[in-house]
Amino acid sequence: MKDFLARHPEIVLAPSAKVRDAMGAMTKSRVGFAVVVEESGRLAGVVTDIDIRRALLRGAGLSSPVTKAMNRKPLVVPDGTSPEKLSALFALHTKSHLPIVDRRGRLTGLAALSDYMTVPARHPNRVVVMAGGAGKRLRPLTANTPKPMLRLGNKPILEHLLEQMAAAGFTRFTFTVNYLAEQIERHFGDGSRWGVEIEYVREPRPLGTAGALRLIKRRLEEPLLVLNGDILTKVDFAALLDFHAAEKGLATICVKRHEIQVPYGVVEQSRRRLSRFVEKPTQRFLVNAGIYVLDPRALAWLPKRRACDMPEFLNIIRSRRRGGVACFPVQEYWLDIGGPQEFRRAEKEFGDLFPR
Repeated sequence: MKDFLARHPEIVLAPSAKVRDAMGAMTKSRVGFAVVVEESGRLAGVVTDIDIRRALLRGAGLSSPVTKAMNRKPLVVPDGTSPEKLSALFALHTKSHLPIVDRRGRLTGLAALSDYMTVPARHPNRVVVMAGGAGKRLRPLTANTPKPMLRLGNKPILEHLLEQMAAAGFTRFTFTVNYLAEQIERHFGDGSRWGVEIEYVREPRPLGTAGALRLIKRRLEEPLLVLNGDILTKVDFAALLDFHAAEKGLATICVKRHEIQVPYGVVEQSRRRLSRFVEKPTQRFLVNAGIYVLDPRALAWLPKRRACDMPEFLNIIRSRRRGGVACFPVQEYWLDIGGPQEFRRAEKEFGDLFPR
């Protein structure tokens, strides 16, 4: 337990640390967990990936104090707790780590779930990749090639995405295909080359980004991970599933902060009189990142016999279950390869961000 902290001293933060410091510590250690410790050694709180994303949704920024994001009343265990008791606590609570404290509340160690119970290496969730679009904005590149099959480096976009998710422990895939579907089916086959299984759903006609989900016939028990086949991202998909489970909703949509700077001085007026100037203001929005988690029960609400895009489907879920759709803020790299400008950017950035 003490050895764990010795191996990862970066996850111990002072109360003066910033949210970005916590994110950096989690990235460096690959632990997804940090502790905030006062100068006296007393545990002030813990912060997880979920805590940070919830704080960002509340309006916190990367330069905000980590105390704005941390859990001030975490589950802790007393120093000297037996391995058998720790194993039972991990089985009872959905925690990746448990702080160990002495009688004065001072941090003395950190227990990791991986040390006390067997963690499945694979995710049971089925991944549905929407790969049926015609990619009209990318013509002539897509005149004879489906957009997910456009190459970055020496492989198609969709192959990079598949390898990324396979490395993260996902093995069950469904590709929804329509435009030039045979190219995708011929390249990927049954998925055995990548150690995964791939099924195909052929849309008889374009059914929208959600409508094709109606064509999945197999019984689904775990939440579905649904994403567009033309995105380049470093999203932590395991953290996304954890977030979805913690929010207890029927759907989760990934959102990315997008800023637009007005290139002019903006004039505000009232009753034909100048009230103030705002010089080149920046407007901030949360945009749809094209990545979703869906509870299989919600699929029964998909409209029948017509196309349906994901925004419409999420609004249907909201109308039937108040608060049923959670938002997961994406802080990692993300790029929607929708048009020529984005594709050129992907070609430029790919080698540095996704080294092979």
